[in-house]
Amino acid sequence: MSEKFELPLRSEVAEKDTWDLTPMFENDAAWDQEFDAIAASLSEVENFKGTLGKNAESLLAGLKFRDELSYRLELLYVYAHLSFDVDTTNPTYQAMNARVQSLAAQFGSSFSFYNAEILAVDESVIRGYLAENEALGLYQHEFDGLFKSRQHILSDKEERILASAGEIFQGPSQTFGMINNADIQFPKIKDENGADVQLSHGRYALLMESADRGVRERAFKGMQTTFGDLKNTLASTLSGNVKIHNFNATIRGYNSARHAALFGNDIDEDVHASLIDGIHNNIGLLHDYVALRQDALKVDDIQMYDIYVPMVEDVDLKFSYEEAQAIILDALSVLGEEYCAVLKRAFNERWIDVVENKGKRSGAYSSGTYGSAPYILLNWQENIDNMFTLAHELGHSVHSYFTRKYQPYIYGDYSIFVAEVASTTNENLLLNYMLDQYDDPQIRAYLLNHYLDTVKGTVFRQTQFAEFEHLIHVADQEGTALTADYLIDTYYKLNQFYYGDSISTQEIGYEWARIPHFYYNYYVYQYATGFSAATLFAETIYGGGDATPYLDFLKSGSSDYPINVLQKAGVDMKDTKAIDTTLAKFGERMAELRTLIVK
Repeated sequence: MSEKFELPLRSEVAEKDTWDLTPMFENDAAWDQEFDAIAASLSEVENFKGTLGKNAESLLAGLKFRDELSYRLELLYVYAHLSFDVDTTNPTYQAMNARVQSLAAQFGSSFSFYNAEILAVDESVIRGYLAENEALGLYQHEFDGLFKSRQHILSDKEERILASAGEIFQGPSQTFGMINNADIQFPKIKDENGADVQLSHGRYALLMESADRGVRERAFKGMQTTFGDLKNTLASTLSGNVKIHNFNATIRGYNSARHAALFGNDIDEDVHASLIDGIHNNIGLLHDYVALRQDALKVDDIQMYDIYVPMVEDVDLKFSYEEAQAIILDALSVLGEEYCAVLKRAFNERWIDVVENKGKRSGAYSSGTYGSAPYILLNWQENIDNMFTLAHELGHSVHSYFTRKYQPYIYGDYSIFVAEVASTTNENLLLNYMLDQYDDPQIRAYLLNHYLDTVKGTVFRQTQFAEFEHLIHVADQEGTALTADYLIDTYYKLNQFYYGDSISTQEIGYEWARIPHFYYNYYVYQYATGFSAATLFAETIYGGGDATPYLDFLKSGSSDYPINVLQKAGVDMKDTKAIDTTLAKFGERMAELRTLIVK
């Protein structure tokens, strides 16, 4: 690695490698015009105050007005945040992103009386309206959820106050985002050839796969200590975010922040607790994985900077972006022609922003809204991990595409509880396909290594994150100050429990400071539950089973509670079959890998 890999400016990226946002707005001027129109329309919301409970027609008119404005606002928001994310240093898009977030807060405040006014009407009256008006009947599931949440909805005045504070509540998360994506300065480190390399979010993962242990150690310590140098500032932002979650839960009468976060999707807290218990009961599998790594790498001691490097020598699987597209299309052909047609559109219609550039947000994601393409952000590197990342994000995007195609706007999204199922089903299908393509023991071992790393990262690591997140929310609720020292100590001890006492890399204690998911409010556990559900889907489909129930799941959106949507497709998350199957597969493939690489 050398200085020739200097990141390009956004203006230097080829158009074919950028996403096309013009289907939403032709240019920034069109966006500005729509912004002004929506802002003006918000003044009309007051016209519906006092009318929602009068009769079925008035209620329907109010809901249609809300939905139309919400639809337009979401397009406005998506265009702004996508424009900002590919160049976070651009002041125009910094301002645009801030403006639309402010407008979204105004939207929430303006419509805050809706739920309180509807709930003030006798439930039997509203249900009568739903029965007598076919168009209004479409909202049946929405009202079921609303009536269920009655006890947690406040008065009109209180709801308006909370909605008005929405922009303030985003403060800690936004501050972290600006530090993490725009302001933080990473050091240069020496690569395998002794050349200086600028550390970045995108390059970090590549450097951690280096065969040179010294490079891995320098990259790991360079990354962690950079965030460690900001430990007090980032402890303050994380603590503030946790306090917001606990405040909102308390003021709405929930038992805890976890209760509040899971309630809307009808997820029992036992699902979250059972996941952590299940991992605890099988933590020996992760310790066995660490021991396998130590044996495979032939190191006297195993440290956190040894956890990501491939365990298989002399295998260099690299794929260009175009090669990865062709492989993914073939691997996912088991899902049928309709599915693959959407994949081709993603590749051909510039739904994907491919390469890393200066100022671009780190990582990868799928994003969009009901009236847009399901866009994908990448920071492409030519390795197998990035090919699996592409398949993962395509899973999200096809899920979004089908949901919006087959569901009306009000159900045209899906719960975060099932959000990771489609993405990790793709990953599992791709792995099965790749294993079938290669008989070479070394390549096969490399793929098994990739699978074990995926389970380690998606099931074990995300459960570790979920446990840490829950611990600090409970600690704050009980009055413990979330200081930098407390967070470092708590995270370090938890990491030792997960990976074993043999790992003593002190810098891992800083890792909490660089994890954006800790700002997402009980999101991360769903990576683990989602991967487990995906394992059942993938094993069934790749084994020749009917893909129709799975495709029906992708098309269901939020037309029912996520637990029910999965159950209809044959996966019951109320029992332990999914996680048990996943961990059993992990153990089976780990044993196979040991026979291949440890002599």
